[in-house]
Amino acid sequence: MGVKVAVLAVASVLSFVQGRVQPDGGYAEPSSQSTVALTATAVLALRAAGAQTSAATRTYLLAHESGLTSTELELVVMAEAVTGGASDAALGSLRGLVHPSGTIGEALNSTYWGVLALRQANQPIAGAVVSTMLRAQASTGGFPWIRGVRADTDDTSAAVQALVAAGVRGKPVTRGITFIRARETTDGGFALQAGGRSNAQSTAWAIQAFVAAGAKPPAAAFRYLKQLQRADGSVRYSTQYATTPLWVSAQALPALMRRSFPLK
Repeated sequence: MGVKVAVLAVASVLSFVQGRVQPDGGYAEPSSQSTVALTATAVLALRAAGAQTSAATRTYLLAHESGLTSTELELVVMAEAVTGGASDAALGSLRGLVHPSGTIGEALNSTYWGVLALRQANQPIAGAVVSTMLRAQASTGGFPWIRGVRADTDDTSAAVQALVAAGVRGKPVTRGITFIRARETTDGGFALQAGGRSNAQSTAWAIQAFVAAGAKPPAAAFRYLKQLQRADGSVRYSTQYATTPLWVSAQALPALMRRSFPLK
């Protein structure tokens, strides 16, 4: 992808995400209402691209800190952290999800995201949490979202970013990247599972994992994401499907910017 094309691709995705802000300060899919998870995801995407968000958006996040799932809360903490700092209430709720066993929340994926949220808010990571993540790594090198299921590209990519954020280097990260590489398809994108079809979100997560690990993301992955762009700047889920354009586009934007989580 040429430099000018790459710049245009990022600018059009950025413009689409910015355009999904609602009067209440939240972000929503077309013809839908704001949701806290989408708003937090959009905020992280915009900040990854160096764009500012409004005071109304931060107010929206602060007003929607309760009644959330673990991963929703973790996204909110991350989004608040990059827009002026996570609130004491949100951080307290997040700390309350950390179990003595080292799990954060109810699953492994909420543990990976919990680490990213804590590090985005400049909070320490307990050794038990790091040990839990390391034990979650399968013999294939990948990471599952819960115990007892197959590892997948998306959760492995989140886990690699979390391990790096927690200060882990070496073999666990290298094995994770090797697992992800094996999910690259002939069109340059990445599939959720081996043998599956590529999609924008798995491709974006893979790029972020490469960046976090200090490895060069495949150029074909960026070409694949560019191929999925629509005329309005949004990114299709795949060549077969165009769905949840804000969610997909907001997850693609940090990857297009070559930014991993936590944002620095």
